[in-house]
Amino acid sequence: MTDATAYVPPKVWVWNKANGGQFANINRPVAGPTHDKDLPVGRHPLQLYSLATPNGVKATVMLEELLALGHSGAEYDAWLIRINEGHQFGSGFVAANPNSKIPVLVDRSGPQPIRVFESGAILLHLAEKFGAFLPTTQPARAECLAWLFWQMGSAPYLGGGFGHFYAYAPTKMEYPIDRFAMETKRQLDVLDRRLAESAYLAGDDYTIADIAVWPWYGALAQGLLYNAGEFLQVQDYTHVQRWTAAIAARPAVQRGRRVNRVWGDAAEQLAERHDASDFDAPPAAG
Repeated sequence: MTDATAYVPPKVWVWNKANGGQFANINRPVAGPTHDKDLPVGRHPLQLYSLATPNGVKATVMLEELLALGHSGAEYDAWLIRINEGHQFGSGFVAANPNSKIPVLVDRSGPQPIRVFESGAILLHLAEKFGAFLPTTQPARAECLAWLFWQMGSAPYLGGGFGHFYAYAPTKMEYPIDRFAMETKRQLDVLDRRLAESAYLAGDDYTIADIAVWPWYGALAQGLLYNAGEFLQVQDYTHVQRWTAAIAARPAVQRGRRVNRVWGDAAEQLAERHDASDFDAPPAAG
């Protein structure tokens, strides 16, 4: 084992910010706002407050897919939330999401604004609102929702477990990396076996299940997430690779993954999105 010094938990845990690692400045054991700041509001009925992490990409891909289908009511403003700078702890953001996580959607199309937080809830809200990417008959509907919720329960082991200890923890520790690498590979095998049976997760049609799973496991299969492709031998999951490539080729996915992105290739970045024309002439982030 690489972590030779045994850790003995104290009788009562006490928060030590110095032990927080790379994200110590934004992690804390309490909820609520740290400062007063209202959320900006644009001209469209749908207001998204996000960042292009895998969870954020789910929402922007869904919105771009709806627009590609001709649903003009899905026009949206996407505001950049810089989580490393603590924007998610502003009073306006906390009012929209008491959990202080991105993405958050505020639907202003009705008489009263509706706050929708948690990425899966956003996908389901939009799918039901526009009647798209969610099967209406059984068993496809049940299959779609099962895979949607599979992603919600599985991804924390990939991100908060494997990703944290493999890429972000202050020191490399063999036990947690092995533990979560094993679970991540098991999850990839679950997906690979399902995708050996059908084109998409719910069957023959592309649904919100695929939109939820792809930003996490598609990025992993492409070797883009945590630079862990070789370590996890992602090329061995051939059905996941086929599915990943098919979704990555969709124009709406290519647009959606750019929104609220402020790292990597400049040509792939679009800090904020307020109009379809922004993909050609990106506005500055507010």
